[in-house]
Amino acid sequence: MPSNRDYLIFTPDDVDLSRSPLRRGIDVDTYVLGAFNPGMTRLPSGNLLLMVRVAEALRDPVAGDMVHAIRWTADGYVLDAWPLDAVDMADPRQFALKASRHRMLALTSLSWLLPVELDPEGRRVVDVHYDHAIEPAATWQDYGVEDARISRIDGRWYMTTCSVSAERHSTTLHTSDDGLNYRLEGIILDHQNKDMLFFEGKPQGRFLALTRPLGEVYFAYPPGSDYVGGPSINLASSPDALHWKPVEAPGIRARKGSTSAMKVGGGTPPVLTDKGWLAIWHGVESRETVGVYRSFWALFDRDDATRLIAIDDATPLIEADPALTAPIAHQMYLPTPVVFSTGIVDAGDDWLIASGEADLACRMTRIAKGEFG
Repeated sequence: MPSNRDYLIFTPDDVDLSRSPLRRGIDVDTYVLGAFNPGMTRLPSGNLLLMVRVAEALRDPVAGDMVHAIRWTADGYVLDAWPLDAVDMADPRQFALKASRHRMLALTSLSWLLPVELDPEGRRVVDVHYDHAIEPAATWQDYGVEDARISRIDGRWYMTTCSVSAERHSTTLHTSDDGLNYRLEGIILDHQNKDMLFFEGKPQGRFLALTRPLGEVYFAYPPGSDYVGGPSINLASSPDALHWKPVEAPGIRARKGSTSAMKVGGGTPPVLTDKGWLAIWHGVESRETVGVYRSFWALFDRDDATRLIAIDDATPLIEADPALTAPIAHQMYLPTPVVFSTGIVDAGDDWLIASGEADLACRMTRIAKGEFG
């Protein structure tokens, strides 16, 4: 039986690949590498919706002296072949092209989004909506759609996703009037940004979001600074959710002394509490290829949501738990512990937080509201 605090709610074995969108074109054996990083919201019925990232991978990506990547086209899905001696396959999720002047990746899996409906307590799967699955729909998504985050604002649902392609690595927006049927609005950030999260509300009457742009070069803070250079969580505002302007005030930056200062990024959409806007974010500790991912929390001022007022980057709020994945340990492929929080809903005296556990399954965690601040 699941514990009161932590349990897995959806795993790779729960996905029916006979209903996968990849069946339109890929006539080879595939498997679910992971069903993880679920966006989460509450539907008008009171039930919860998880928008689960399904990473569908080639069972045998290598054939002879070639390795294959999956790619969407307007006519269906295809396999691209690359010479095996021209790539580095150290990371199990992808391969890198050795001869490129830039860091150049291709994927042996392709991600699509599967809506999974839960009961109001988040304890039981009610339905799996394959007919509402979200897959690539344009050339700027031809390597997949990843890591949904959902915010309900003024009775409408806004879902950001990361769209992956050779053309660009962009943030895209879907909207919905009922929380289940989503429309693709297009690209809203035209640069590599894995973690754009809308505040669940309109602070000072405008849309506000956390962002996390990435780059190849970062500049050092002065030697006496409390901060470490590298990826940081920034903010941006918008009048319409489509056109975004960066906020000049800094957001969350990696700090010296934190075990998870290699990289920081957004986790759950910020929600309004009595103490301020609560954001769950992730920090990464450098270890092996992938690193160790943990979830932490921060509060932004309720009246000026661009002002950070409290942060805990010392004691993880959520850490990976090998006991949760023990029953499916044979499916594990990451060398380090990873938990990646992606959704939050009000559950009375608690917050219910949805996370990806080990890039493998969907985890639910109940945390008392009194733990913050």
